[in-house]
Amino acid sequence: MEYIFAASLFLVFHAYFGYPLTLSLLRSFRRKTVTKAPFEPPATLIITACNEERRIRDKLENTIALDYPWEKLQVIVASDGSTDGTNEIVRSHASHGIELLDFPVRRGKESAQKDAVLHATGEVIIFSDVATGLDPHGLREIVANFIDPSVGCVSSVDRVIGRDGKPCGEGFYVRYEMWLRDLESQVNSLVGLSGSFFAARKEVCRDFSGEMQSDFRTVLNSMKLGLRGVSDQDSIGYYQDISDSKREFDRKVRTVLRGLTVFFHNLEFLNPLRYGLYSYQYFCHKLLRWLVPLFMFTALAANMALSLNSIEYSVLLLFHLAFYGIAVGGWLAKSPPSHALLKIPMYFVTVNTAILVAWWRFVRGKRMVMWVPSER
Repeated sequence: MEYIFAASLFLVFHAYFGYPLTLSLLRSFRRKTVTKAPFEPPATLIITACNEERRIRDKLENTIALDYPWEKLQVIVASDGSTDGTNEIVRSHASHGIELLDFPVRRGKESAQKDAVLHATGEVIIFSDVATGLDPHGLREIVANFIDPSVGCVSSVDRVIGRDGKPCGEGFYVRYEMWLRDLESQVNSLVGLSGSFFAARKEVCRDFSGEMQSDFRTVLNSMKLGLRGVSDQDSIGYYQDISDSKREFDRKVRTVLRGLTVFFHNLEFLNPLRYGLYSYQYFCHKLLRWLVPLFMFTALAANMALSLNSIEYSVLLLFHLAFYGIAVGGWLAKSPPSHALLKIPMYFVTVNTAILVAWWRFVRGKRMVMWVPSER
C-alpha cells in the first residue's frame, strides 16, 4: 500500500510538474530555436462558423483590419449548417474578397475545415474561430515562422479578455499551458495547438481528418512529415472566458473526449525508436495527464488503508480530505473563491472530474464529432 500511495503521488506530480522539469533540464543542452523573419507567401485564412450571427460581423471586421497583403490572402468562412443570419452577413462582405462556403447540413467543425482546405489556394493555411480576435499584425507574426523549414505548424498564445474588451487574468491553468507549450517548442515540438488560432503548411493539411480534433492531429501530421509544431509568443488569440461553469465543464469533457479519440488512433507515436523524444512528450502531456483521476483515486484509497495503523498516514489523510473538501466547498459556493490556495484545489478536481467523465463516455463507445461552439 505504501508503494501504491507513493507511486500514485509521484505520477500525479510527474504529469504536471515532473514532465516540464525534465524538459527544462533537456533545454540546457538541446535548445531549439525558430528562424523567424518577414515572410509573406500566399495564405488562406479559414474561419469556421455555426449560427454565429451575433459575432460573425465583428470577426469579419477584425479580419479586414489585418495588415497582411490582401492580394496574397484568401479568406474563407466555412459555415457548418448555419440556419440563422450568419451566411447573409458573410455575403455582405463579399466585396472585401471574403468567400462563403455554405454547407447546408451540419457535420462538425473538422468536416467544415476539411472541405475548406480543399478550396484553399495558400501555401500556409490559418485556422481561426469566430470568437477569437486577432491583432492587426497577428497573421504576419504567425506566418513568419514558416520561413524556418523545420516548422510544420504554429500555435498562437491564448489571452482571455473581460466583458469590457480589455485583457484580464487568464487563470493559473491557461498560464501553465502557455508556459508548457513554449517549453516544448524550445526543446522539440508542441504536442497540441490552440484550436482557436493556429497555422500549418498546406502539405501538412493534405491528410486532414473530418472526424478528429484538428489542433491535435495537425501536430501529428507535421511529425509524420519530419516537421515540428511551435508556439509563437507574438501570435495572440483573444477570446472571452466562459462565464457559465457548467458550460465550461462540458467543454472540458468534449475536449478530452475528442483528444482521446485522436490519441488512440495514433498509438504509433508512442514508439520512441521512430519518434524519439516526441514519444515521451506524447505519453506525458496526453495519456499520463488523462490518467491522473485514476492516480488520485488509488492515492486516496491507499492513504485510507494506511491510516488504519499509522498516525502519520492519518495526518496525511486529514490533509488529503481537506484538499477535496476545499474543492467541493469552492464548487458549491455562490461565487468562486478568489484566493489561489482555494481556487487551485477546486480547479484541479473539476478538471480531473471532467477527464473522468470523458473516459466513461469513451469506453462506452461515444465519440464527439459534432462541433458545439461555446457560448462566451
